[in-house]
Amino acid sequence: MVAVGSKCRVCKAPAIIDLPRHNAHFCAEHFLELCRRQVVKAIEKFDMLSKGDRVLVAVSGGKDSLAVWDILIELGYQADGLYIGLGIGEYSETSAVFARDFAEQRGLHLIEISLREQYGYDVPTAAKATKRVPCSACGISKRHLFDKAALDGGYTVLVTGHNLDDEAAVLLGNTLRWDVEYLSRQLPVLPARDGFPKKVKPLIRLTEREMAAWCIVRGIDYLVDECPMALGNKHLAYKESLNAIELQSPGSKAAFYLNFLDNMAPLLSGRSVAATDGLRSCGSCGAPTTGDLCAFCRVAEKASAHEPVPVELVLGKGRGRR
Repeated sequence: MVAVGSKCRVCKAPAIIDLPRHNAHFCAEHFLELCRRQVVKAIEKFDMLSKGDRVLVAVSGGKDSLAVWDILIELGYQADGLYIGLGIGEYSETSAVFARDFAEQRGLHLIEISLREQYGYDVPTAAKATKRVPCSACGISKRHLFDKAALDGGYTVLVTGHNLDDEAAVLLGNTLRWDVEYLSRQLPVLPARDGFPKKVKPLIRLTEREMAAWCIVRGIDYLVDECPMALGNKHLAYKESLNAIELQSPGSKAAFYLNFLDNMAPLLSGRSVAATDGLRSCGSCGAPTTGDLCAFCRVAEKASAHEPVPVELVLGKGRGRR
């Protein structure tokens, strides 16, 4: 909420948003300018992108992915979008509409992949067939298809819409477990290596609230609802905990995550087994893996042979366990 009579810190015009972590209010123009500056700062500090890159943005129809695509286009980058239909009932159908409408209204190129049509399964079916939680089956599928689409399309960089809230929540979870393997790989840039494209996260200096505000000011329609299959996900609980801390101490989330990158991440460099162990080619798709088959092909093999499972069935079982 913005208090009545609040003025923009820059121009003293009526403010549209208050940002406690910056101890300031901003009008629409200078709020957008702040967001652009934060993205540019992240890109430059971590050498994420150059204007010569062919960029592929993973889009979900939500605020973060559409906002980062919009910002990169504004900053002059050549960026196409990639949407993956996960088959999560009405949620997926609606998210696809937002992604398509965004691209069509701006004359941008959107690549679409359907798990069900192209690989014979969807996320609810994969969760049932593999006995994995839905978010696990979803993540395995998306990571593989992101990599494949970027490499097959000749893109030099894959962009995701992970924001400050996302990264701080993941960092909290990994720190609570002292999971050195994951902590050592939680970086805003993962360099390209054999079989993997370069992956970057330009929104690491911006919050969910700021991205929602960006979309509102820019007139971007986006899917507001959270994925129904994320119900009970620990990631959401970590976000709530960090939000409570942020309310009492504005700037805590940024300090927690950005100071980790500056002070702790360098000490963990080279500790990732996944990044240092030798990889072989998957016997089915050729992707890098530590076993005979990659995780995606194992999921696809089981899920495509399973009778389709309605999303309502998986959600019903999830609620019954709560």
